[in-house]
Amino acid sequence: MVVKDKVINLILEFAQSEESVKAVMMNGSRVNSNAPVDIMQDYDVVFFVEHLESLKFKNNREWIKRFGEPVIVQQNDFDEGAAYIFLMQFDDFRIDLSFVSVDEIDESAKEDSLSLWLLDKDNVAPEIPAPNDSTYIIQKPDKETFEKMLNESWWMQPYVAKGIWRDELPYARNAYDKYFMDSIKSLISWDIGIRHNWSVNTGTAGKWFKNFMDEEEYKEFTTLYSSNDYEEIWEKLFLAGKFIRKIGTRVADELGYEYPMEYDVNVTEFLKKIRKDLKDN
Repeated sequence: MVVKDKVINLILEFAQSEESVKAVMMNGSRVNSNAPVDIMQDYDVVFFVEHLESLKFKNNREWIKRFGEPVIVQQNDFDEGAAYIFLMQFDDFRIDLSFVSVDEIDESAKEDSLSLWLLDKDNVAPEIPAPNDSTYIIQKPDKETFEKMLNESWWMQPYVAKGIWRDELPYARNAYDKYFMDSIKSLISWDIGIRHNWSVNTGTAGKWFKNFMDEEEYKEFTTLYSSNDYEEIWEKLFLAGKFIRKIGTRVADELGYEYPMEYDVNVTEFLKKIRKDLKDN
């Protein structure tokens, strides 16, 4: 392939100069034709190497400067037999570089459909399909998965109420922003999957929801994110319940499952009681 990208050229120059590197693969958004192109895209790269355990790069970071002066670097714990991963932020770009044993190349090549070979020195790289979204397509939930997620979406709400009652804002926000909102995002993903015949990728953490949702419904979703004000959190919690009810029943109807109205009614009444008791005390 003809490569005009200066960062990819730096990566390939590095790989060509190191005998231990036998193949180079790129993953992620830079090989995804459906992803938006901007300066914030990472270079997700895998070097398949010989003699991983004795690799010189893991203990001496000077080699990183061959790509430029790093702003910050993060690396994983080097467990025996595992990949060595270096996340490197430079002024104008970021490279997430993994060193993986060449013995793992066949299995690794199957893991991510968004993969492209940049270099194969010794014909060690197996054939792979052209980069595509198939690994990341929204999957239709079975009945058990659907029921568990709806249970989670209602189960987490009393945790938020507990944090408010105890005046423990970090606890309440963690329950709301992390676990509770994640369950809502799962419902939205399934709703989008239904309308697009289970053929689309909404991106990590639903970052591309906006591309697939009705404008008003997307706005409704984004206003659910919580606040540092307890009264606002209460209001958003009840709005979120209505949103779950709307999306959850729609998904349930389309998939032939049953929406758990008992959870909905019981938890909503419980939250109203807790809020009233809090105001009365």
